[in-house]
Amino acid sequence: MSTANLSQAIVKHCEPVSQILKAIAHPARLKILCCLMEGEKSVMELTEFCEASQSATSQFLARMKDEGLLVSRREHQFVYYGFADAKLARLLKAIKEIYC
Repeated sequence: MSTANLSQAIVKHCEPVSQILKAIAHPARLKILCCLMEGEKSVMELTEFCEASQSATSQFLARMKDEGLLVSRREHQFVYYGFADAKLARLLKAIKEIYC
């Protein structure tokens, strides 16, 4: 692939990647996503992990779900969240390898 073609490919994806990076830029949202790297979790588990109120955690989860980062499923009275796309897990793994 030539440099010009590579540059065009990168430019083509700048907007969606920028939206994902903006969505994960908040420390609490990043904590939630890091916890989800281990697999799907309930709202209660995420609230405890993030040491945040259930209301705040639910708002973060709702925003990330609206942005297409997360999916949820209900099981009895519990709601479980997980990644909507495996690319997000790969991105977080790369961040963990570089910064942790």
